[in-house]
Amino acid sequence: MGARRLRAVDVVGEALSRIERADPVLCAFLEVWGEEALRRAAEVDARVAAGEPLPLAGVPVAVKGRHGRRAARALLAAGAVAVGATSVPGPGTPWQTWGLGAHGRTVNPWRADRTPGGSSAGAAVAVAAGLVPLATGSDGAGSVRIPAAWCGVVGLKVTGGRLPSADRTGLAAPGVLTRTASDAAAWWRVVSGRADPVALPVSACWSPDLGFAAPDPEPVALARAAADRLADAGIVRLVRRPPPGLLDPAPAWLALRTPGADPADAHRIRAENDRRLDDLFSGADLLLTPTAPTAPHGHEGPGDVYSTALTWAFNLSGHPALSLPAGFGTDGCPAGLQLVARHGREDLLLSVAGEAELRGAVTL
Repeated sequence: MGARRLRAVDVVGEALSRIERADPVLCAFLEVWGEEALRRAAEVDARVAAGEPLPLAGVPVAVKGRHGRRAARALLAAGAVAVGATSVPGPGTPWQTWGLGAHGRTVNPWRADRTPGGSSAGAAVAVAAGLVPLATGSDGAGSVRIPAAWCGVVGLKVTGGRLPSADRTGLAAPGVLTRTASDAAAWWRVVSGRADPVALPVSACWSPDLGFAAPDPEPVALARAAADRLADAGIVRLVRRPPPGLLDPAPAWLALRTPGADPADAHRIRAENDRRLDDLFSGADLLLTPTAPTAPHGHEGPGDVYSTALTWAFNLSGHPALSLPAGFGTDGCPAGLQLVARHGREDLLLSVAGEAELRGAVTL
């Protein structure tokens, strides 16, 4: 007897059941599109039965925010089924590290008293909790990578300008959150049409602070241990180069997002950091850093520490960046290792992440 082929309606139905059971506690979704998702799944089954090739046939996905289907058109055309809109920060959350779902405040699935990060908060929680294998996100200062790190999943921000974005400042880029690197690679193949192989190992430079940040010791130690595991597995070759010594991007980022602000300083900081990053990438393929400077904070807020300290430099510069799970802190919450590559080298980030997954260098 041949193997039974899974039907999209069954896979999507199981995802909807998981969401129904878990979301009253996790609050990862703003809306769940149950009836519509099942209709869509039935259409996918009919198309597959007619012989249409659909690389994501029946894969249940979550989209960021109520209007997230616009950014997911390529996924839906490939046969994925949108099951709902994930939570984003609600009114009065200027730090953008919370999510507000239909049932209340979004919680970190590892510790309910901690934030999942944001602004792709519900996306990270939905993936980390196994409600869906893939969720779309957008990243203007770390909004994919930080929740990926704090929820223990993979988070990819693409090169600035490579995919359409509604952000007029050019700081935000589309991204994805997944349980596995192979799922992130599948997303990339669909949205970009590319699947270029990369020969490993590649050279990598480590920086705990990018030259300006003051991260806590524990996330630095966890990220460094993850970087060493990549090296021990023969995936990267750590090279000794002077650290990048970037200028703090905060003034530039804030100026670009503040109407009426003088952009002169922003352009100066961006130009100097671009020069320093060009110099770094002339001698290394990857830059490795912690993803976030702290462990996930409580729902009362982070205090004076910018959770974006190690991520938003690459929104300013436009470099693609990926957060890999780097283990767990003493508080029981995950931390992340950030991989940054030259412009347009998402293939390199995904190849390293995928090989790390295959060789057990990270736990995904």
